[in-house]
Amino acid sequence: MNWRKIGIFAGGVLFGTAGVKILSSKDAKKVYTHCTAAVLRAKDAVVDQATVLQENCADICEEAKKINDDRMFKEAELEISDIKGVESEA
Repeated sequence: MNWRKIGIFAGGVLFGTAGVKILSSKDAKKVYTHCTAAVLRAKDAVVDQATVLQENCADICEEAKKINDDRMFKEAELEISDIKGVESEA
């Protein structure tokens, strides 16, 4: 019988039992609660930032559409004025 292996096993069982008690203590639960609260606050901050980003993207898209519409309108006006110029020459 190898007493060293038995000692290591017994130490592991003792350490594991103590570890379970430490992880389920009131102090550990407080730590878990505070960490969970911090994660929830971080999640709220990320959601807020995502909302702002989505709103900004929507604004940018609307402005880009307006710029394209204005450009198309100006190009159409130029074509009309070119056609009128050609007709007046004829």
